Amino acid sequence: MALENQELRKAGLKVTLPRVKIYQILERAGEGDHFSAEDIYKLLMSQGEDVGLATVYRVLTQFEAAGLVHRHHFEGGHSVFELARDEQHDHIVCVKSGKVKEFNDPRLTELLDEIAESLGFTVTDRTIYLYGIFKGDDE
Repeated sequence: MALENQELRKAGLKVTLPRVKIYQILERAGEGDHFSAEDIYKLLMSQGEDVGLATVYRVLTQFEAAGLVHRHHFEGGHSVFELARDEQHDHIVCVKSGKVKEFNDPRLTELLDEIAESLGFTVTDRTIYLYGIFKGDDE
């Protein structure tokens, strides 16, 4: 049985063609790739798949509720999705192009843990978005 079928079943979701196709797109994404519902819809169309945009939104919402994907709301009002993974990472977003890069810096994690500890907390989750201008986009 294919890995995506197992993941869908583990999440309590029935295996349907649209779910499998959307999961495959997210699974094949390069590290740091984040797709909007529209991006996924366009990829499906380019592959000759007959899956409507409303279905893509519905499946992504189901995936999010099942914990299969994370939805990020970046400045500019658009949402993007990535498969949920175990490792902690943060995001930096170009305010000109919308390009998103992931990063993970153990020094930042250590500092945030120290700050939380000094305030009487233990960090269980975090979301950090940095905004700037990607040097490749400012020429």
